[in-house]
Amino acid sequence: MTDGNVLFLSILAAALPVLAYAGLIYWADRYEKEPWWLLAAAFLWGVLPAALLAIFFNMVFSVPFYLLLDAGSAERFSAGLVAPLVEETAKGIALFLILFFWRHELDSPLDGIIYGAMVGMGFAMVENVLYYVSAFQESGAAGWGAVVVMRGVLFGLSHALYASLTGLGIAVARLSRRWPVRIGAPLLGWSAAVFLHATHNVTMSGGTALAFLAGLTFDWGGVLITTAIILLALYQERRWMRDYLAEEVGRGVLSADEYAIVPSALSRTRHRLGLLTSEGMAAYRRSGRRFQQCSELAYHKRHHAHFGDPRSLQLAERVRNELTTDEHG
Repeated sequence: MTDGNVLFLSILAAALPVLAYAGLIYWADRYEKEPWWLLAAAFLWGVLPAALLAIFFNMVFSVPFYLLLDAGSAERFSAGLVAPLVEETAKGIALFLILFFWRHELDSPLDGIIYGAMVGMGFAMVENVLYYVSAFQESGAAGWGAVVVMRGVLFGLSHALYASLTGLGIAVARLSRRWPVRIGAPLLGWSAAVFLHATHNVTMSGGTALAFLAGLTFDWGGVLITTAIILLALYQERRWMRDYLAEEVGRGVLSADEYAIVPSALSRTRHRLGLLTSEGMAAYRRSGRRFQQCSELAYHKRHHAHFGDPRSLQLAERVRNELTTDEHG
Protein backbone atom coordinates (compact mmCIF):
# COMPACT_ATOMS: atom_id res chain seq x y z
CA MET A 1 0.00 0.00 0.00
CA THR A 2 1.31 3.42 -0.97
CA ASP A 3 0.20 7.04 -0.86
CA GLY A 4 -0.79 6.64 -4.50
CA ASN A 5 -3.29 3.82 -4.04
CA VAL A 6 -4.50 4.34 -0.47
CA LEU A 7 -7.58 6.27 -1.61
CA PHE A 8 -8.61 3.54 -4.05
CA LEU A 9 -8.07 0.78 -1.48
CA SER A 10 -9.93 2.78 1.15
CA ILE A 11 -12.93 3.25 -1.15
CA LEU A 12 -12.87 -0.46 -1.92
CA ALA A 13 -12.60 -1.41 1.76
CA ALA A 14 -15.47 0.92 2.62
CA ALA A 15 -17.74 -0.07 -0.27
CA LEU A 16 -17.56 -3.88 -0.13
CA PRO A 17 -18.90 -4.38 3.42
CA VAL A 18 -21.53 -1.69 2.87
CA LEU A 19 -22.78 -3.39 -0.30
CA ALA A 20 -22.91 -6.74 1.51
CA TYR A 21 -24.83 -5.27 4.45
CA ALA A 22 -27.16 -3.33 2.13
CA GLY A 23 -27.91 -6.54 0.22
CA LEU A 24 -28.71 -8.30 3.48
CA ILE A 25 -31.03 -5.50 4.56
CA TYR A 26 -32.76 -5.51 1.17
CA TRP A 27 -33.19 -9.28 1.39
CA ALA A 28 -34.94 -8.90 4.77
CA ASP A 29 -37.83 -7.11 3.03
CA ARG A 30 -39.56 -10.35 2.13
CA TYR A 31 -43.12 -9.39 1.17
CA GLU A 32 -43.13 -6.07 -0.65
CA LYS A 33 -39.81 -4.84 -2.00
CA GLU A 34 -39.37 -1.10 -1.75
CA PRO A 35 -38.78 0.78 -5.03
CA TRP A 36 -35.13 0.47 -5.99
CA TRP A 37 -34.93 4.12 -7.00
CA LEU A 38 -36.15 5.31 -3.59
CA LEU A 39 -33.74 2.96 -1.79
CA ALA A 40 -30.95 4.27 -4.01
CA ALA A 41 -31.99 7.87 -3.28
CA ALA A 42 -31.91 7.14 0.47
CA PHE A 43 -28.45 5.60 0.13
CA LEU A 44 -27.17 8.52 -1.93
CA TRP A 45 -28.55 11.00 0.60
CA GLY A 46 -26.28 9.37 3.14
CA VAL A 47 -23.35 9.49 0.71
CA LEU A 48 -23.52 13.16 -0.20
CA PRO A 49 -26.01 15.59 1.42
CA ALA A 50 -25.94 14.00 4.88
CA ALA A 51 -22.16 13.66 4.84
CA LEU A 52 -21.63 17.26 3.71
CA LEU A 53 -24.12 18.62 6.24
CA ALA A 54 -22.48 16.60 9.00
CA ILE A 55 -18.97 17.79 8.12
CA PHE A 56 -20.04 21.44 8.01
CA PHE A 57 -22.17 21.54 11.16
CA ASN A 58 -19.80 19.33 13.14
CA MET A 59 -17.10 21.94 12.53
CA VAL A 60 -19.39 24.88 13.27
CA PHE A 61 -20.81 23.55 16.54
CA SER A 62 -17.48 22.17 17.74
CA VAL A 63 -15.68 25.52 17.52
CA PRO A 64 -16.82 26.78 20.97
CA PHE A 65 -15.45 23.65 22.66
CA TYR A 66 -12.05 24.07 21.01
CA LEU A 67 -11.98 27.75 22.03
CA LEU A 68 -12.87 27.07 25.66
CA LEU A 69 -11.26 23.69 26.37
CA ASP A 70 -8.03 21.86 25.72
CA ALA A 71 -7.82 19.84 22.51
CA GLY A 72 -8.47 16.47 24.15
CA SER A 73 -11.54 17.60 26.08
CA ALA A 74 -12.90 19.48 23.08
CA GLU A 75 -12.55 16.38 20.92
CA ARG A 76 -14.42 14.26 23.47
CA PHE A 77 -17.26 16.79 23.75
CA SER A 78 -17.47 17.07 19.98
CA ALA A 79 -17.60 13.30 19.50
CA GLY A 80 -19.99 12.60 22.35
CA LEU A 81 -22.36 15.54 22.02
CA VAL A 82 -22.09 17.40 18.72
CA ALA A 83 -21.52 14.55 16.26
CA PRO A 84 -24.50 12.36 17.31
CA LEU A 85 -26.94 15.29 17.22
CA VAL A 86 -25.68 16.63 13.90
CA GLU A 87 -25.23 13.33 12.08
CA GLU A 88 -28.52 11.72 13.13
CA THR A 89 -30.36 14.89 12.16
CA ALA A 90 -28.62 15.02 8.78
CA LYS A 91 -29.52 11.39 8.10
CA GLY A 92 -33.04 11.81 9.46
CA ILE A 93 -33.89 14.58 7.00
CA ALA A 94 -34.09 12.01 4.19
CA LEU A 95 -36.50 9.88 6.20
CA PHE A 96 -38.78 12.83 6.90
CA LEU A 97 -38.73 13.65 3.19
CA ILE A 98 -39.89 10.11 2.46
CA LEU A 99 -42.67 10.55 5.03
CA PHE A 100 -43.85 13.80 3.47
CA PHE A 101 -43.52 12.97 -0.24
CA TRP A 102 -43.64 9.16 -0.49
CA ARG A 103 -45.57 8.22 2.63
CA HIS A 104 -47.50 5.56 0.69
CA GLU A 105 -44.25 3.55 0.55
CA LEU A 106 -44.22 3.24 4.36
CA ASP A 107 -46.53 0.26 4.75
CA SER A 108 -45.01 -1.32 7.85
CA PRO A 109 -42.42 -0.66 10.59
CA LEU A 110 -39.97 -2.72 8.54
CA ASP A 111 -40.07 -0.16 5.72
CA GLY A 112 -38.87 2.58 8.04
CA ILE A 113 -36.03 0.40 9.29
CA ILE A 114 -34.94 -0.41 5.74
CA TYR A 115 -34.94 3.18 4.49
CA GLY A 116 -33.10 4.32 7.61
CA ALA A 117 -30.51 1.57 7.25
CA MET A 118 -29.90 2.54 3.62
CA VAL A 119 -29.26 6.17 4.58
CA GLY A 120 -26.93 5.00 7.33
CA MET A 121 -25.03 2.71 4.98
CA GLY A 122 -24.38 5.52 2.54
CA PHE A 123 -23.18 7.78 5.33
CA ALA A 124 -20.95 5.06 6.82
CA MET A 125 -19.27 4.41 3.49
CA VAL A 126 -18.16 8.02 3.07
CA GLU A 127 -17.13 8.43 6.69
CA ASN A 128 -15.14 5.20 6.60
CA VAL A 129 -13.17 6.33 3.55
CA LEU A 130 -12.13 9.47 5.41
CA TYR A 131 -11.13 7.49 8.50
CA TYR A 132 -9.20 4.90 6.48
CA VAL A 133 -7.14 7.49 4.62
CA SER A 134 -6.45 9.34 7.87
CA ALA A 135 -5.39 6.10 9.60
CA PHE A 136 -2.89 5.34 6.84
CA GLN A 137 -1.43 8.81 7.02
CA GLU A 138 -1.00 8.55 10.79
CA SER A 139 -0.06 4.88 11.32
CA GLY A 140 0.72 3.34 7.94
CA ALA A 141 -0.63 0.08 6.56
CA ALA A 142 -0.92 -1.61 9.98
CA GLY A 143 -3.02 1.22 11.37
CA TRP A 144 -5.10 1.27 8.19
CA GLY A 145 -5.87 -2.44 8.49
CA ALA A 146 -6.84 -2.16 12.15
CA VAL A 147 -9.28 0.67 11.44
CA VAL A 148 -10.77 -1.20 8.46
CA VAL A 149 -11.51 -4.22 10.66
CA MET A 150 -12.93 -2.11 13.48
CA ARG A 151 -15.09 0.27 11.44
CA GLY A 152 -15.94 -1.94 8.48
CA VAL A 153 -16.56 -5.24 10.27
CA LEU A 154 -16.97 -4.90 14.03
CA PHE A 155 -18.97 -1.67 13.82
CA GLY A 156 -20.03 -1.93 10.18
CA LEU A 157 -23.74 -1.76 11.00
CA SER A 158 -23.57 1.07 13.51
CA HIS A 159 -24.70 3.97 11.31
CA ALA A 160 -27.37 1.77 9.72
CA LEU A 161 -28.60 0.89 13.21
CA TYR A 162 -28.83 4.49 14.39
CA ALA A 163 -30.68 5.76 11.32
CA SER A 164 -32.97 2.72 11.28
CA LEU A 165 -34.26 3.73 14.71
CA THR A 166 -35.24 7.13 13.32
CA GLY A 167 -36.86 5.37 10.36
CA LEU A 168 -38.73 3.02 12.67
CA GLY A 169 -40.14 5.96 14.62
CA ILE A 170 -41.26 7.65 11.41
CA ALA A 171 -42.92 4.48 10.12
CA VAL A 172 -44.74 3.95 13.42
CA ALA A 173 -46.01 7.54 13.20
CA ARG A 174 -47.19 6.96 9.64
CA LEU A 175 -49.16 3.87 10.66
CA SER A 176 -50.80 5.38 13.74
CA ARG A 177 -54.09 7.22 14.02
CA ARG A 178 -53.20 8.89 17.31
CA TRP A 179 -51.58 12.33 17.22
CA PRO A 180 -49.40 11.77 20.32
CA VAL A 181 -47.87 8.76 18.56
CA ARG A 182 -47.51 10.62 15.27
CA ILE A 183 -45.57 13.37 17.01
CA GLY A 184 -43.78 11.33 19.66
CA ALA A 185 -42.67 8.25 17.71
CA PRO A 186 -40.29 10.08 15.32
CA LEU A 187 -38.86 12.09 18.21
CA LEU A 188 -38.37 8.92 20.26
CA GLY A 189 -36.74 7.11 17.35
CA TRP A 190 -34.38 10.02 16.66
CA SER A 191 -33.56 10.33 20.37
CA ALA A 192 -32.74 6.61 20.56
CA ALA A 193 -30.47 7.01 17.53
CA VAL A 194 -28.66 9.96 19.11
CA PHE A 195 -28.32 8.15 22.44
CA LEU A 196 -26.82 4.99 20.93
CA HIS A 197 -24.53 7.04 18.69
CA ALA A 198 -23.35 9.16 21.63
CA THR A 199 -22.82 6.07 23.77
CA HIS A 200 -20.72 4.49 21.04
CA ASN A 201 -18.57 7.60 20.60
CA VAL A 202 -18.04 8.09 24.34
CA THR A 203 -17.04 4.46 24.92
CA MET A 204 -14.74 4.47 21.91
CA SER A 205 -12.96 7.53 23.25
CA GLY A 206 -12.28 5.72 26.52
CA GLY A 207 -9.17 4.13 25.09
CA THR A 208 -9.38 0.92 27.15
CA ALA A 209 -10.33 -2.65 26.38
CA LEU A 210 -13.31 -2.36 28.73
CA ALA A 211 -14.56 0.75 26.93
CA PHE A 212 -14.18 -1.00 23.58
CA LEU A 213 -16.18 -4.00 24.80
CA ALA A 214 -18.86 -1.67 26.14
CA GLY A 215 -19.15 0.02 22.75
CA LEU A 216 -19.30 -3.32 21.00
CA THR A 217 -21.99 -4.52 23.41
CA PHE A 218 -24.16 -1.42 22.97
CA ASP A 219 -23.89 -1.48 19.17
CA TRP A 220 -24.48 -5.18 18.65
CA GLY A 221 -27.12 -5.19 21.37
CA GLY A 222 -28.93 -2.57 19.32
CA VAL A 223 -28.50 -4.66 16.18
CA LEU A 224 -30.00 -7.69 17.94
CA ILE A 225 -32.96 -5.66 19.20
CA THR A 226 -33.54 -4.23 15.73
CA THR A 227 -33.34 -7.75 14.26
CA ALA A 228 -36.02 -8.86 16.73
CA ILE A 229 -38.20 -5.93 15.62
CA ILE A 230 -37.67 -6.95 11.98
CA LEU A 231 -38.76 -10.51 12.75
CA LEU A 232 -41.86 -9.24 14.56
CA ALA A 233 -42.65 -6.95 11.63
CA LEU A 234 -42.33 -9.86 9.20
CA TYR A 235 -44.65 -11.93 11.38
CA GLN A 236 -47.14 -9.07 11.38
CA GLU A 237 -46.94 -8.74 7.60
CA ARG A 238 -47.54 -12.47 7.24
CA ARG A 239 -50.72 -12.10 9.30
CA TRP A 240 -51.83 -9.23 7.07
CA MET A 241 -51.39 -11.45 4.03
CA ARG A 242 -53.59 -14.15 5.56
CA ASP A 243 -56.25 -11.80 6.93
CA TYR A 244 -56.71 -9.41 4.03
CA LEU A 245 -56.29 -11.81 1.10
CA ALA A 246 -58.62 -14.55 2.33
CA GLU A 247 -61.69 -13.03 0.65
CA GLU A 248 -59.82 -12.66 -2.64
CA VAL A 249 -60.09 -16.41 -3.17
CA GLY A 250 -63.90 -16.18 -3.13
CA ARG A 251 -63.70 -13.21 -5.49
CA GLY A 252 -61.72 -15.29 -7.96
CA VAL A 253 -58.74 -12.93 -7.77
CA LEU A 254 -56.48 -15.59 -6.21
CA SER A 255 -56.61 -19.34 -6.42
CA ALA A 256 -56.63 -21.45 -3.27
CA ASP A 257 -53.12 -22.65 -4.15
CA GLU A 258 -51.86 -19.07 -4.49
CA TYR A 259 -53.42 -18.09 -1.18
CA ALA A 260 -51.62 -20.97 0.50
CA ILE A 261 -48.29 -19.69 -0.84
CA VAL A 262 -48.59 -15.92 -0.55
CA PRO A 263 -48.41 -15.49 3.27
CA SER A 264 -45.16 -17.43 3.54
CA ALA A 265 -41.92 -15.83 2.32
CA LEU A 266 -40.30 -19.27 2.26
CA SER A 267 -43.13 -20.75 0.16
CA ARG A 268 -42.89 -17.80 -2.24
CA THR A 269 -39.17 -18.38 -2.71
CA ARG A 270 -39.59 -22.12 -3.15
CA HIS A 271 -42.38 -21.62 -5.69
CA ARG A 272 -40.44 -19.07 -7.70
CA LEU A 273 -37.30 -21.20 -7.78
CA GLY A 274 -39.41 -24.11 -9.03
CA LEU A 275 -40.72 -21.91 -11.85
CA LEU A 276 -37.19 -20.75 -12.64
CA THR A 277 -35.94 -24.30 -13.13
CA SER A 278 -39.02 -25.57 -14.95
CA GLU A 279 -40.21 -22.61 -17.04
CA GLY A 280 -37.34 -20.11 -17.07
CA MET A 281 -36.62 -16.53 -16.07
CA ALA A 282 -39.79 -15.02 -17.56
CA ALA A 283 -42.02 -17.16 -15.34
CA TYR A 284 -39.80 -16.42 -12.34
CA ARG A 285 -40.15 -12.67 -12.87
CA ARG A 286 -43.87 -12.93 -13.59
CA SER A 287 -44.52 -14.75 -10.32
CA GLY A 288 -42.44 -12.19 -8.43
CA ARG A 289 -44.52 -9.39 -9.86
CA ARG A 290 -47.75 -11.20 -8.94
CA PHE A 291 -46.63 -11.82 -5.37
CA GLN A 292 -45.68 -8.15 -5.14
CA GLN A 293 -49.17 -7.18 -6.27
CA CYS A 294 -50.69 -9.53 -3.69
CA SER A 295 -48.71 -7.79 -0.97
CA GLU A 296 -49.74 -4.36 -2.23
CA LEU A 297 -53.40 -5.42 -2.22
CA ALA A 298 -53.16 -6.64 1.37
CA TYR A 299 -51.41 -3.45 2.52
CA HIS A 300 -53.94 -1.17 0.80
CA LYS A 301 -56.84 -3.10 2.30
CA ARG A 302 -55.25 -3.02 5.72
CA HIS A 303 -54.63 0.71 5.46
CA HIS A 304 -58.24 1.32 4.44
CA ALA A 305 -59.52 -0.82 7.31
CA HIS A 306 -57.27 1.05 9.75
CA PHE A 307 -57.75 4.63 8.51
CA GLY A 308 -60.88 4.48 6.36
CA ASP A 309 -59.30 6.60 3.60
CA PRO A 310 -60.90 6.37 0.14
CA ARG A 311 -57.54 6.49 -1.67
CA SER A 312 -56.40 3.18 -0.16
CA LEU A 313 -59.68 1.59 -1.29
CA GLN A 314 -59.13 2.92 -4.82
CA LEU A 315 -55.56 1.62 -4.88
CA ALA A 316 -56.73 -1.77 -3.63
CA GLU A 317 -59.30 -1.97 -6.40
CA ARG A 318 -56.70 -1.02 -9.01
CA VAL A 319 -54.33 -3.74 -7.85
CA ARG A 320 -57.19 -6.24 -7.71
CA ASN A 321 -58.05 -5.44 -11.32
CA GLU A 322 -54.39 -5.89 -12.31
CA LEU A 323 -54.27 -9.27 -10.62
CA THR A 324 -57.49 -10.36 -12.30
CA THR A 325 -56.33 -9.14 -15.71
CA ASP A 326 -52.95 -10.87 -15.36
CA GLU A 327 -54.65 -14.10 -14.34
CA HIS A 328 -57.15 -14.16 -17.18
CA GLY A 329 -55.28 -12.06 -19.75
